[in-house]
Parts: sequence; C-alpha cells; structure tokens
Amino acid sequence: MKLTTEAKGKKMTCENSKCKQTGKVQRINEVSDSFPNLLFGMGNPLLDISAVVDKDFLDKYGLKPNDQILAEDKHKALFEELVKKFKVEYHAGGATQNSIKIAQWMIQEPHKVGTFFGCIGNDKFGEILKQKAEEAHVDAHYYEQDKEPTGTCAACITGDNRSLVANLAAANCYKKDKHLDLEENWKLVEKAKVYYIAGFFLTVSLESILKVAKHASENNKLFGLNLSAPFICQFFKDNLMQVMPYVDVLFGNETEAATFGKEQGFETKDIKEIAKKAQALPKVNKKRQRIVVFTQGKDGTIMAQSDKIETFPVIEIDPKDIVDTNGAGDAFVGGFLSGLAQEQQLDQCVKAGHYAANVIIRRAGCTFPEKPDFK
Repeated sequence: MKLTTEAKGKKMTCENSKCKQTGKVQRINEVSDSFPNLLFGMGNPLLDISAVVDKDFLDKYGLKPNDQILAEDKHKALFEELVKKFKVEYHAGGATQNSIKIAQWMIQEPHKVGTFFGCIGNDKFGEILKQKAEEAHVDAHYYEQDKEPTGTCAACITGDNRSLVANLAAANCYKKDKHLDLEENWKLVEKAKVYYIAGFFLTVSLESILKVAKHASENNKLFGLNLSAPFICQFFKDNLMQVMPYVDVLFGNETEAATFGKEQGFETKDIKEIAKKAQALPKVNKKRQRIVVFTQGKDGTIMAQSDKIETFPVIEIDPKDIVDTNGAGDAFVGGFLSGLAQEQQLDQCVKAGHYAANVIIRRAGCTFPEKPDFK
C-alpha cells in the first residue's frame, strides 16, 4: 500500500464542516516530499524473547500458563536461562514500537516512514533490538545508557498459552534533556506529521510527551495517545489528563474505556457514551476535533467523531485460527496509523487496523508476513 504521487501532491481544502460529512482526516498541513520520518512514536522499547518451554520451567519461576506480569526479583535469572536452555526468537517489541513497526509494514515503501524514540541499555540485547528495528525498516533512535540493561519481555510458550514476563529496566530511564532535546533528534520530531505514544510512557517521561504533544498542537499536526491499560487511567490519571487537551486521536479497548469513564465520573458504562464524552473533553487545537477509537475484541470497533458515533464490525475469524491475541491492539493502532499517514478516510483507517490485527492474531508474537495483502 503505497502513497501515490497524486496523493502526495493533491491539496485538500477541507474545512471542519466538510470533514464531518466526508469522514476525512483534516489535511495534515502539506505532505512533504521527504516521506520518511512522517510518523513519529516514542515509548518503552522491549526486546521480546520468545521460546517454547516446559511446565517445569513455568513452575520454577511461579508462572501461570496464560498471564502477563512484571518481573520481580525471583525472575531475574529467568531471561538468561530462557536463552541458554531453549531455542529462542527475538523480536523488537513494546506497545508503541509494535504499532510503528506495523504501520511501516502496512505502508511498505519508502522505508523509515516511522521514527521511534526510547531508551535501551548499552548491551547485547540492545544491539539485537537495534538490528530488529532495522530489519523492520523503522528509523529507531534509541537513548543508550549504562545504568540499566535493555528492557525485555519473555514469552514462555506452552501449547496455545503464553506467559509474558516484562522487565522494563532501561525503558524506565528515558530522559528528555539527554535525548529528545538534542537538536538532531528534535529535527526528526519536527519532520513528522503524525505522532503516536502509548499511555505506558506516561509512567516514564510526562515532560517528553508534553513537549511532543504541544509541538503537534501548535503546528496543527495529528497527535495520538492510547489509554493502554486500566492502571494508567486509575493511577496515572493526573499525567493522562495533562496530555489529553492535546490529543487528536484517542485509542483504547473496552476495558480501558470503562475504567477511564469511571475515573472521569462519566456516570455511564456504555462504551459509546464514554467515547462521546471523551471526544468532547477540552482541547487546545480547535482546528481539528478529537477522534476517539475504542476496540472491543471480536465485537465492533467504536469511533466517535464530531457528532457521529459509528460501529465497525471486525473481520470474522475461526477461533481455531487464533494463535496469539497479544499484540492485537498494537497491530490495530499500527494499521490505523498507516491510514492516517497516507491521509485515508477514517473508515479506511479502521479497516486497515482490523486487517493488521487479524493478521497478527494468526501468528505467534507481533510478527507478520513479508508483505500485507490489504487493499
């Protein structure tokens, strides 16, 4: 799915009223000829280490067959043993990086449409992460430091189950003044037209998010944020609501949406109503109205824009064809972002998101075939 010369050069004189009728994303200023680095992401980079293990391995580290946890002291030796004892596969991971990677895959060419910032360790896993990002044609610019090792996520596979153990480590060490503020890095931020950050990064560097969000707002570019997890909506509510006025596209799933609605005192459990109320929250850039997109697993995806709320059915899939649902949300966002980057109609962005998610849940991890089959 390439951006045609016509799409690059055409001008959209779309006022808000017309955008409401057509469902188009308001023109992102001028699309520059230098299409690389048009999409910018910032978040927690993790090296996914995946391997088929046995029950004894799970029992040794107190793991459940199908669970997601943060690593504790008792899991420190797990990662090294996983690499030594089993045949492992490495993938560049982390929520935002996954979405940027998927968007790049959907767009295909040119390479390095997506830029990614995050913090890694100066170590072997960091080198693998850089290599994997390069293989995915993502323009990753990592802040490298020696205090903490590269963040990892162990995917311990037993049958159809995957026990995930995440060790954020270096991902927690991102510093605005040491990386984002550097002239050569900030130039990459300025080059972008579409921005995306998962809510997980609100726990790491609020000041970095705000700097990027304000830049997007002041220059009438698109800034997207994901609620990411119920605990973000609950325990990092203040950080989240500092960023919300700059959010043009808000993503989340039904569980996150319900928690967000409860924490915001919306007094409704209806996901459509929560989307509508989230869409109407105060916004700094008045030139474009907020779009809210809530996925609901196998149920339809809800999108609120202007005074319209729509539900889009997902692609049907036989349950026996589902290999791994982890990463489905990241993949949906990646597909959606690929549409935004190419100035597609919003319903086409949702369609691209559904396609990407459908591909990813048929495979182990957030992986994909060489080329997408999406039209």
